[in-house]
Amino acid sequence: MYQLLKTEGMAKRGRFVTVHGTIETPVFMNVGTAAAIKGAVSTDDLRQIRTQVELSNTYHLHVRPGDQVVRQMGGLHRFMNWDRPILTDSGGFQVFSLAGLRKIKEEGVHFQSHIDGRKIFMGPEESMQIQSNLASTIAMAFDECPSSVADRAYMEASVSRTYRWLKRCKVEMDRLNALPDTINRKQMLFGINQGGIYEDIRMEHARQITELDLDGYAIGGLAVGESHEEMYRILEAVVPLLPKDRPVYLMGVGTPANILEAVDRGVDFFDCVYPSRNGRHGHVYTDQGKLNLFNAKYETDPGPIEEGCQCPACRSYSRAYIRHLLKAKEMLGMRLCVLHNLYFYNTMMEEIREAIEAGTYHEYKKRKLAGILEQ
Repeated sequence: MYQLLKTEGMAKRGRFVTVHGTIETPVFMNVGTAAAIKGAVSTDDLRQIRTQVELSNTYHLHVRPGDQVVRQMGGLHRFMNWDRPILTDSGGFQVFSLAGLRKIKEEGVHFQSHIDGRKIFMGPEESMQIQSNLASTIAMAFDECPSSVADRAYMEASVSRTYRWLKRCKVEMDRLNALPDTINRKQMLFGINQGGIYEDIRMEHARQITELDLDGYAIGGLAVGESHEEMYRILEAVVPLLPKDRPVYLMGVGTPANILEAVDRGVDFFDCVYPSRNGRHGHVYTDQGKLNLFNAKYETDPGPIEEGCQCPACRSYSRAYIRHLLKAKEMLGMRLCVLHNLYFYNTMMEEIREAIEAGTYHEYKKRKLAGILEQ
C-alpha cells in the first residue's frame, strides 16, 4: 500500500508498506546483483548505513546459484540474511545487454548464459516463477528493453509485446501467490513503461499499463544512451499519466544530479550501480563533487573523504590511508569507498524526504546541485 504524505510541485514524499517492512520514499535501492553488494559489503553493513531496499538480479541468480537453490534455502531474505525489502528485476534488461546472444519471440527469449554458454529460455511465466522462488518483496514484470536508437516501427512492436507479456506476468503472479507452498504469497508486481524517446509511444503505453491496477509502475529503457534532457522530457510526459496512489520507479538511474531532477518530476524509487562501481575504482561522492582518491594530492591528506560524514570510512580513516589501500590493491580500500558512496546516496535520500516534508525541496535541490556539480 502506497500513501502519499506530502507534495511539492511534482516531487512526492510517500510511504510504501510491504510484507518486509515500510519503505520511505523517495528511496535509493542499493544494488546487490548476485545477492551481495560488490566491494565486500555485508547485509550488516547495509543496516548500519541505513539501507531501506536491496535490489538483486533475477537472471544472475537464476544462472548461479539457481533460483531452486535459493528457494530450498528459504528464499532470498533468509539466504542473504536481510530482513528488509528486496526488489528483483525481471531479467529483461539482460535481454538488452546480452544482445549478441539472444533471440526474441512472442513466447519469450532464447539466449545463452554469459557464464557457461548454456541455452536459457525466459518468458513472462518463467521470470515470475524464478522471482517467486527468490521470494523477493517486489517482482518486476518481464519486458524487452529496446535500444534507445531503435526505429519507430521496431519500438511500437516491442512495446506491444512488452504489454502482452505484462498481462501474462500478472496472471502468473496471481497464480503463484495463491499456491500454498509459495514462500512470499504477498509478492508485489511492478509493470514497466517502455518506448525509448518516443513520447507518444511512451504515453500510450503508460495509459495501457495503468489500467492493469498493479502495485507500482516503473519507467525503463532510459539511461541507456539518450541525453539527460531527453530523459527528463520523457519523465515529464509519462509520470503524470501514472497513478498518483502507486510508487513510480525510474530504473537504472543514476547520478546524484539525475536523482534530484527525477524527484522533481515525481519519481519515488531509484537504483544504480554507480556508487558501488565508482567506489571500487576509488571515485567517491561528496557535497563538493566527485573525488578521485588515486590523485597524488591525496597522498598525505589526513582528512576524511568528507568532513562531517558519519559513514564507517570517514569516521575512522584518512584520504591518505584509503588512497594507499587502493594503490596497494587491498580490498579494504574498495570496501571503504563503496560504503562511503552508498552512505552518501542513502543520506541524500533522507535529506530529500526531509526537504519535501518541510516544503523546501526546490531550495535544497538548487543548493545540492551547486555543490555536487562543482568538480
